[in-house]
Amino acid sequence: MVWIQKEIELAQRARGFHLVTDEVLTQVPELAEFRLGICQLFIKHTSASLALNENADPSVRVDMERHFSNCLAPENQSYYTHTFEGSDDMPAHLKNVLIGSSLMLPISEGALNLGLWQGIYLCEHRNRAGKRSVVITLNGE
Repeated sequence: MVWIQKEIELAQRARGFHLVTDEVLTQVPELAEFRLGICQLFIKHTSASLALNENADPSVRVDMERHFSNCLAPENQSYYTHTFEGSDDMPAHLKNVLIGSSLMLPISEGALNLGLWQGIYLCEHRNRAGKRSVVITLNGE
């Protein structure tokens, strides 16, 4: 059994849902060493999330942002008390809790074993965020 752990940085992005599969894979060439295993990704932030979803039609990512921002965690709500960092701060934390901070993905024959239409999303919930750090842990043989 082999363990590899490393921290990568994802480029700064605007608020929204962004397909980052290729950016992640480029920074983890060690994945090719695994015949069988698990890849865990963990984002070290409370105002961004990681998700697995549609990788072909960009309108899915647009609709995800609209739904989360307009229906599930809208800004400028009078009941938010955590507003020191701006109107997008508390909604960003809510979205992180709803979507999650980590993904657990299977590794098969040196690659992530994703479905045909699946890709890794960086879900950026802040209007002005910086680069995002992700810890990647590979385990397998």
